[in-house]
Amino acid sequence: MKITYATMNAEDPELQAAYDAGVVEARAELGQTHPLWIDGEPRTTAETFDEYSPIDHHLLIGKYSQATSDDVNDAVAAARAAQPAWEKTPWQDRVALMRTAADMLDERLMRVSALLGFEVGKSRLEALGDVAETSEFLRYYANQMESHEGFVTPLNALAPNERNVSVLRAYGVWGVIAPFNFPLALAAGGSIGAMLTGNTVVLKPSNRGALAALEFHRLMADAGLPDGVLNVVTGGDDVGKALVEADLDGITFTGSYEVGMSIYKSFADTVPKPVVAEMGGKNPAIVTASANLDEAAEGVARGAFGFSGQKCSASSRVYVEEPVYDEFVAKLIDFTKGLTVSNPIDKEAFTGPVIDEEAVDRYLSAVNEVRQAGGEILIGGEELEGEGLEDGNFVAPTVAAVDESSWVWDRELFVPFVVVGKVGSLDEALDKANDTEFGLTAGLFSREEAEIEAFFDRIEAGTTYVNRRAGATTGAWPDIQSFGGWKGSGTSGAGGGGPWYLRSYLREQSRTIFS
Repeated sequence: MKITYATMNAEDPELQAAYDAGVVEARAELGQTHPLWIDGEPRTTAETFDEYSPIDHHLLIGKYSQATSDDVNDAVAAARAAQPAWEKTPWQDRVALMRTAADMLDERLMRVSALLGFEVGKSRLEALGDVAETSEFLRYYANQMESHEGFVTPLNALAPNERNVSVLRAYGVWGVIAPFNFPLALAAGGSIGAMLTGNTVVLKPSNRGALAALEFHRLMADAGLPDGVLNVVTGGDDVGKALVEADLDGITFTGSYEVGMSIYKSFADTVPKPVVAEMGGKNPAIVTASANLDEAAEGVARGAFGFSGQKCSASSRVYVEEPVYDEFVAKLIDFTKGLTVSNPIDKEAFTGPVIDEEAVDRYLSAVNEVRQAGGEILIGGEELEGEGLEDGNFVAPTVAAVDESSWVWDRELFVPFVVVGKVGSLDEALDKANDTEFGLTAGLFSREEAEIEAFFDRIEAGTTYVNRRAGATTGAWPDIQSFGGWKGSGTSGAGGGGPWYLRSYLREQSRTIFS
């Protein structure tokens, strides 16, 4: 069966057996020491980072070399040296390499998915989706390159001996800074876009999620990518800062609004440089009186609690028309009660842990804020410590109701926490939905065409859904839904996995020749 983020169950016994085999393979690979990769060569460093699983604080995922600023500069220099030959490689050959990598990743699907389960705590469906999306990025962007014939476009002429052409060219060396939550897909997505268009890349993953990025490097090397085209430097915030300050021509960043805006403001010093940044969201869902409330409750719960809310697209605030508020909230609570929070390696798990103790503290802070502000925790609001959970970062999916003056309505929390409130009309809901610095995703549940049209016309978000049961604000897929934000959620105006994304990595050169 085809696994995407919209897949709501995977009961196929053969698929589950294959995943179980992948778990055995993946477990045997845990705990190793991993180098940086610069110009095709491994490089170890004196300092390392020990990554433990959020499932079990005693389970060592890996030890990662921590790059210095000199390592970062060496990686950029290697990418700079490799770039001219890589751009001169016929685009058809770059396309073929990406398709080869996609086929190879399909063969590794179960093992790599299980690694993601251990490393960041993804459930089976979430982990399979992350890896399958990476395969789709490889194929879809290759198809885009091919359909645009390498982005070479003949132009008109003013004279019979004149020939004009528009050629989209690579910028040069591109940095990619990736987060923990989609450790393969987001490390790969920007890197694929940059490499396919003739740029070379220095990739800096999160220390939590680095194993997935190193798997991507292994995949591309096995597919035949030349040395120096993709370099990987692992490390913390200081390594990300060094990369931003290095001699890059463009950068892709996925992470917080604060860091993304800092990069956006500081990256270009002497000349303009492109920044492709996705900076999170505080994503609203609206439920009108005409909605199918069962559909709405399931959609909000899946959007809010999938991967324990650790998605920039997570449904985090819900505005419900007053006549159906009580019924909707009751259904949302009932659906949430049925969700299984457990070891995500197990097939029964709907979701697993949050990534670290900091996330647990952030969750508890939000719970305490609701209570101190006079609100109510309708379900959840606690750490989970049952059998098999005592050594991990497990918290209960939480639905809260509190006055809109509380900061839980405004801050991106990245935990399984959603807040609900009443509105008198769709107009009021839209006004409140738009009253934020963010504009990533948004969802509506309605059966009225006029309401749906008003939602699309007025909502200030780049990725929008109506009546999405699989996730009110989540689940974008390459060539199905472009994923990108407005306002403080994004910079490029072109969604990942969409028809305009590759354009972000290219600049136009107009060529005129007289014969």
